[in-house]
Amino acid sequence: MRYDWDEYFLKITDVVATRSTCNRKSVGAVLVRDKTILSTGYNGAARGLPHCDEIGHMIEDGHCIRVIHAEMNSILQAAKNGIVVDKATCYVNVSPCWNCFKSLVNAGITRIVYKEFYKDDRIFDAAKYLGIDLVHITNVTGK
Repeated sequence: MRYDWDEYFLKITDVVATRSTCNRKSVGAVLVRDKTILSTGYNGAARGLPHCDEIGHMIEDGHCIRVIHAEMNSILQAAKNGIVVDKATCYVNVSPCWNCFKSLVNAGITRIVYKEFYKDDRIFDAAKYLGIDLVHITNVTGK
């Protein structure tokens, strides 16, 4: 049995998340268009700055703000390499926070597929209003 495309790319988010440098939550994101990976991202500090796993967390309002979130890093990685992400799907192992959701929308992402819901339900009404396809897949089956 082969993974379907959504399962396949969601499994890849788990591998990408292993690069995370914040042990509070390992998150991986994969931007895909036409069944082709455009970019990946994981949560970690900005290039050249120390990571949480090196010097600890920077907590504000219960969130670690030392890291750039996986979704944002996937957008930034694409931009750094001149890759257009308009009309792409974002696969992420954890649903996007409000700020990442807004960034994905402005980058032209039209579909977001995630495995685990994480804290911010504002994305649901906004996705419906904007016509963004927000897909929650809890069981990734296959080999």
